[in-house]
Amino acid sequence: MGRILLLEDDEMLSQTILGILRAEGHEVYRAINGREAYELTFSTHYDLYLFDVNIPIFNGFEVLRELRNAGDTTPAFFITALNDIDSIARGFKAGANDYIKKPFDLDEFLIRVRAVLKRKEKVVVYRDIVFESATKQVLINGLECDLSPVERMIFSLLIHQLGRTVSKDSFYEIMEKSSDAALRVHVNRLKQKLGISITNIRSVGYRLESS
Repeated sequence: MGRILLLEDDEMLSQTILGILRAEGHEVYRAINGREAYELTFSTHYDLYLFDVNIPIFNGFEVLRELRNAGDTTPAFFITALNDIDSIARGFKAGANDYIKKPFDLDEFLIRVRAVLKRKEKVVVYRDIVFESATKQVLINGLECDLSPVERMIFSLLIHQLGRTVSKDSFYEIMEKSSDAALRVHVNRLKQKLGISITNIRSVGYRLESS
């Protein structure tokens, strides 16, 4: 399941989209203007952006363009009534992965959402790191990083819960010899090898920071 940010000021449409996505098991947040969307992206990592274009303060094109300029590669769909060629071109130039014209078929909409989230589950990009979920392969700038099997599993748990705390018990389940000391060693090695920031939440677990 994915974490999705919906930028839409139409109340009725928003409630429809929120309802069908949450029924699918997704965690969905809503912003009603461009400023709110910016603020939500600062504090939370998302798996998919769904942006209307004609919204208050900053339009959807502007919001996505700024996110892309900041290095945010989160997949993004524009959902808009603007269906002329110039608008579609602007949407893709701003960094969109798909463009859904209003009114749209809900079944087709869900198919597109499922497809992009399924692709994202297979490959996760974090800064200059690419993580292959199926093989647990970790690449830095295209080169495979030398990690032990346990380190790969620990990183898998952290990267798939980016910005959220993973409990110690979750880590212990994948460790042959589980202890606080052993877990701390594995985490420190990951930090050194990958150059990433992992926070120790005392007595709870560890969190890979989203920024």
